[in-house]
Amino acid sequence: MTEIKRRTLLRSGAGVAAAGILSAPMVHAQGTGGTLRCGFWDHWVPNGNVIMRQLCAEWGQANRVDVQMDTVTSNGNQILLTINAQAQSRTGYDLMSFPAWEPSNHQRMLEPVDDVMRNLTQKYGAVNSAAEYLGKPAGTWVAIPAVAGTQLKPSCVRFDLLQQHAGIDIRAMWPARGERGATADQWNWETFARAAEACHRAGFSFGLPMGSFTDAVDWVGALFNSYGAFMMDDKGAITVRNNAKLRAAVEMCARISRFLPNDVWAWDDGGNNRALISGRSALIFNPPSAWAVAKRDAPQVAENCWTVPMPAGPEGSFAAYLPYFWGIWNFSRSKGAAKAFLEWLSDRAQAERQTNGSNGYDIPPFASMADFKVWETEGPPVGTVYNYPVRAHHNAKTSIAMAPAPAAMAVQMYNQGLNTKLVARIVQGGESVDQALGWVERELNTIRRGG
Repeated sequence: MTEIKRRTLLRSGAGVAAAGILSAPMVHAQGTGGTLRCGFWDHWVPNGNVIMRQLCAEWGQANRVDVQMDTVTSNGNQILLTINAQAQSRTGYDLMSFPAWEPSNHQRMLEPVDDVMRNLTQKYGAVNSAAEYLGKPAGTWVAIPAVAGTQLKPSCVRFDLLQQHAGIDIRAMWPARGERGATADQWNWETFARAAEACHRAGFSFGLPMGSFTDAVDWVGALFNSYGAFMMDDKGAITVRNNAKLRAAVEMCARISRFLPNDVWAWDDGGNNRALISGRSALIFNPPSAWAVAKRDAPQVAENCWTVPMPAGPEGSFAAYLPYFWGIWNFSRSKGAAKAFLEWLSDRAQAERQTNGSNGYDIPPFASMADFKVWETEGPPVGTVYNYPVRAHHNAKTSIAMAPAPAAMAVQMYNQGLNTKLVARIVQGGESVDQALGWVERELNTIRRGG
């Protein structure tokens, strides 16, 4: 059975209604004493769950709705098992958290939320393009880009080691203020590859996973996107043959991977975290969770970390992005309450509480919310995660690996880790670039034939 931690939040209690709730959409027409059943992702940062429970209780009291909240772990794919079981049985939660590809996988089972997204975008501007690609298949919003659980994977740099062994002052490139340093334009994949080699020779290899887990697929996907290197276009046409941009991206990725630890091909999503926290690595791509654990367990490491955007390629800089969504099952009996609650949960005040509660881990989908103070004040060193959200001066876009391929095929490409396996065939298998590209073209044809 699905491993779920049960929490029922009662409507009683004094003094929990915050001022912001008074302007929240009211749902009394749904019937006082109604119930709203929520299955939220079990946050990596424990306090993230605490904040979500508080928000559920506050909104429920203000609107006279019994909000029942469970947290569902992603360990062992339990959240995916829960989603699939409820979709098959057409029973379960009214709303729940959906990992990145699940809204498109279950779009026929989800209640359209164009009305909620219209209200939110009128207030806060457009969401980022990667969130729209995943949450709006076939032109209809079927889920709301979530705050809780949504992460970016920029560069987390040991600035002391990068300065000592590669001669790069990363804090001067990317200071903790709203401007680029004088040398920021030099932060590209060519500079990165030279730095990876220098740090590797000094015994502090970059900790970049190259297996089939999400951390690996995401950073390689961002590199590919920065070269404009797509294996399939938005119509489902395979674009491997005679693709100079794809070849250049593959060659750069292969070059970098030769200066990584020998076992990165077998790393799971915790491998890069362990490399940083142990003090063995000069750079990883990760949200601030690795730095936060280092702050607790290896403070001498944490105080020398600095988060900066991913390097740029010929087509610009792309931030590896892995979002969660909040979706409403179309078999829910509380659709109106669910929409009202999720709109309120996405508003700026509640979004900031979620981000603060996760120590800056959670990323809202709106660029207008990149000014939350938590990213300025977290430390040590103070400002270390200032550049974690995508800011205007980064000149960057969010990246989802395997886009712009149609989601039904992109998710298969993503789950199989075709981009990292392509590189592995060259670096580990000894194939030529042409041989490896021929292999991936055959794999894509198999996916395409299967729909």
